[in-house]
Amino acid sequence: MSPPLLEVEDLRVRYGAVEAVHGVSFAVNGGEVTALIGANGAGKSSTLAAISGLVPAQGRIRFDGRDIAGAPPHVIVRAGVVQVPEGREILAQMTVEENLLMGLRRRDRSELSSAYERFPILRERRALLAGTLSGGEQQMLAIARALLARPRLLLLDEPSLGLAPLVVKRVFETLGALKAQGVTMLLVEQNALRALRLANHAYVMELGRLAMRGTGTELLRDEGVARTYLGG
Repeated sequence: MSPPLLEVEDLRVRYGAVEAVHGVSFAVNGGEVTALIGANGAGKSSTLAAISGLVPAQGRIRFDGRDIAGAPPHVIVRAGVVQVPEGREILAQMTVEENLLMGLRRRDRSELSSAYERFPILRERRALLAGTLSGGEQQMLAIARALLARPRLLLLDEPSLGLAPLVVKRVFETLGALKAQGVTMLLVEQNALRALRLANHAYVMELGRLAMRGTGTELLRDEGVARTYLGG
């Protein structure tokens, strides 16, 4: 059996005197989707930010056997860890195509064809300012831009945030297609039902700690998870 692509051990994140993540440990296997679910303030986004090098952290973070804890974000991106941030953070005053070119990192622009094949709506909108897109289209743009960076691990922070139910469905259909293509993903998501349906493995975070773990199917069937996060 291959070792995990990502290994996080005893991760701790502090904001001043407040410790937001308390000794979290988990792994992400290559070719699988791993989900972190939990309420607001549980430490999910802080965990992703630490992996991406966006906030200082203590503990061990190994990606493909390499220690990336404390490395600057651009080094982590070059290693193959790419994040789609909460709120999408597209460049609103640049066109759709200009946003996508940022993901290419100076590679041949002919590679944009892969983004347009995966997201035909972006081809139709390519000359428009990204800020004029709908929320769902902006999310597709953010995902497409990240994929153009050729991630070996795609981090997704609340991809359904602020989207209408029909758009959320489309976003998760896109993530399901990426899963079928073997894209490795670590997903932070408050929509626990959709996250667990997608995930191979999942962890429940509560107050900065891991409270439960299991396969997506196991957590879907757990009465405590259903009662707290699924409305059951």
